[in-house]
Amino acid sequence: MKTLLIVWHSRTGGSRQMAEAAARGAQAEAGVAVRLVRAAEARADDVLGADGYVFAGPENLASMSGEMKEFFDRTYYEALDRVSGRPYALLVCAGSDGQGVVRQVSRIATGWRLKPAAEPIVVITHAQDGPAIWAEKTLQAPDLARCEDLGQALAAGLAMGIF
Repeated sequence: MKTLLIVWHSRTGGSRQMAEAAARGAQAEAGVAVRLVRAAEARADDVLGADGYVFAGPENLASMSGEMKEFFDRTYYEALDRVSGRPYALLVCAGSDGQGVVRQVSRIATGWRLKPAAEPIVVITHAQDGPAIWAEKTLQAPDLARCEDLGQALAAGLAMGIF
């Protein structure tokens, strides 16, 4: 059985919703175990034990969140040269454009020699002031459907041995 690890962080719920949608999609595929793990709890053993990855996090100050960065800091060197060639996908909940997060995670994935399985999904909330930024997010059904489809496609690729 293949394993898909979904590592996520969210303060206001948007990235959590995206990660949960990807997990729902992935769980529809037989032959793939789906592990949905908060970034603060994810360890190098989780990374090493997975066959593919979805990383989901918010854009904070045009960058990945500190908790996602901490996850990568804790796991990067132990997984280096041990996860090459595995597929990954990225989900970003952003107030503006999310491209800082996309660039940062892409660089980390390049160092791990992961293969992008899909274009990143960036959901833009347009939250630009304090109250809007800190408000609990409710993402729209079409955005969540894209995340669910991505999860299912990645899991299907793992199950069929494409990745």
